[in-house]
Amino acid sequence: MIREKSVGVRKEGRKSEGISMSYDIIVSFMVLLLAIILFSTEKIRTDIVAIIIMVILPWTKVITPEEAFSGFSSNAVITVIAVMILGYGIESSGALNFLATFISGRAGTKSRTVMAYIAGATGLISSFLQNIGAVALFLPVAKKISESANVNLRKIIMPMGFVGIMGGTLTMIASSPLIILNDLLLEGGLTPLNFFSVTPVGLALFAAGIIYFFFAGDALFTDDKEENGKTDNILSIYDLPKKVYEIEIKEGSPLVGKTIEEIELWAMNKIHILAIWDSGSTTYTPWRKSRLNARQRIAVFGRFEYIEEFHTSFDLDLKTILYVFHELSNEKVAGFAEIIIPPKSSVVGKTLKEVSIRKNFKIEPITYISPEGDRLRVLERPLEAGLQIIVFGRWEAIKRIKESKDFVVITDVKPIQKEHNKIKSNISLLALGLSVFLVMFGLSLPLSFLTGAIIMLLFGVIPKEDLYKAVDWKTVFLLAGLLPLGIAFEKSGAAELSAEVIIGITHAWPDFTILLVIALITAVFSLFMSNAAATVLLVPIVLVMSSSFGMDPKGLALLVAVSASNSFILPTHQVNAYIKGPGKYTNKDFIRVGGLMSLIFLFVSVTMIYIFYV
Repeated sequence: MIREKSVGVRKEGRKSEGISMSYDIIVSFMVLLLAIILFSTEKIRTDIVAIIIMVILPWTKVITPEEAFSGFSSNAVITVIAVMILGYGIESSGALNFLATFISGRAGTKSRTVMAYIAGATGLISSFLQNIGAVALFLPVAKKISESANVNLRKIIMPMGFVGIMGGTLTMIASSPLIILNDLLLEGGLTPLNFFSVTPVGLALFAAGIIYFFFAGDALFTDDKEENGKTDNILSIYDLPKKVYEIEIKEGSPLVGKTIEEIELWAMNKIHILAIWDSGSTTYTPWRKSRLNARQRIAVFGRFEYIEEFHTSFDLDLKTILYVFHELSNEKVAGFAEIIIPPKSSVVGKTLKEVSIRKNFKIEPITYISPEGDRLRVLERPLEAGLQIIVFGRWEAIKRIKESKDFVVITDVKPIQKEHNKIKSNISLLALGLSVFLVMFGLSLPLSFLTGAIIMLLFGVIPKEDLYKAVDWKTVFLLAGLLPLGIAFEKSGAAELSAEVIIGITHAWPDFTILLVIALITAVFSLFMSNAAATVLLVPIVLVMSSSFGMDPKGLALLVAVSASNSFILPTHQVNAYIKGPGKYTNKDFIRVGGLMSLIFLFVSVTMIYIFYV
């Protein structure tokens, strides 16, 4: 239907001629334009840009200094700080390793399948838990699965965050805009919406987000070449395989009862056993006299054709991914290193058997390079000065070798990862559970999550010296610095003027186009002010306009509340700010990936509101 009536959008007490262009409004728009230019060019780091904006505004007298620095005490910033601390505790304690293993076992190693599982779970949790909490819950899981399945973390984290935001549209308690919407409807003399009024719209958005990343994810995200740079560099230089495989020894296999030495794996099968798992206990770089038994699992390294021949010949069960050995794919725990035997080493002139390098040093020799530069797969002569050996082992074993005088370790040794403490893992889960419980029963997000963070700190889950390391302060300043821009827009009248002008122009347009404009305005406002503030500002305006448009006022109000979550183009939403660091994303990544996501969100949400309310 085409509307013919002219419209005047006004708040109570405001004159019909609307808001005139004032100094404060002009300055607000100029600062916004400056922010857009600086963010898009990335000539200055994003957090510094936010600080610049925060300092400029009080100097122009658009807002007071107190308002300029109020972002540091805002609910959004305090919540993000608390969530970062909680996430650090969950990750360092290994509390959700079981969940990572569970998802890994079902998702396999394909990046799009892994993404769908993690993003889907995050989105569903977001339907009853604030999206920032759901994303914080699954970030450690995503990191663990990325390591065990060898999937690029960049292909998981942003989809997880975006779908988590869209999961916040599944129920009326899932996000701040939807929570406050019913209060705004009551103030406007309308009956409130029920718990599942938004669910059809939310389900459509939830499905659209997963489909978008499932089919476009590989093209949207390039591999992070630095992620496994050290290991991949060594493997590439010496043309070695880049994958570890997990194999289970079946009952009746010819391997049962034999030692590693007896089956001559290195000479006959051209593969190496890096670890043996037996009844929950793992032995890394096992000694050549170690005996193999049924139902054990072994981690093997070699070219796939040799691995396949080995598992077929000995009737073994080759797993598709690393289950019990997932830590072996994590360079934080173990990796490949290059070592050289110095002239005065005590091992010079001895054979490998005499040195017992696996038993005494807990490393697995992979290949050898003689002082003449010849490549030796099997070393049958005594060790000599200048011999290079590529070895695999846990970093703690390689560190011990580095501290000895018998070998020179060329490779940088990673910091040794601490063993997970079950008591601390349980405490971290209890702290997280308490935080979620408090949120569900109406306590504020910052208070709820800070309570959980303090519990982790008091019980030693997070060491005191690690407290400030757990917080990404660039993200904190980014959020705190941009919030005053939203205050300036609201206080100066720039936000209301923008809404009045644009909506006033569209009053004679088709219904679907009007809905598109309302959704677009809300999305733009939510980029530079909190989504709750955008909802509070725009819902009263669209309620007044609904009679002139001839549309259901509840439908328009619901569209505003849903569209306030359409914040994907910049890392200004607290979820986007939270995932920016772990995913190593740039502003261009958000503009490129989030731009298309915003368009999909826009058309899906408008279409669903049009179907159900127009």
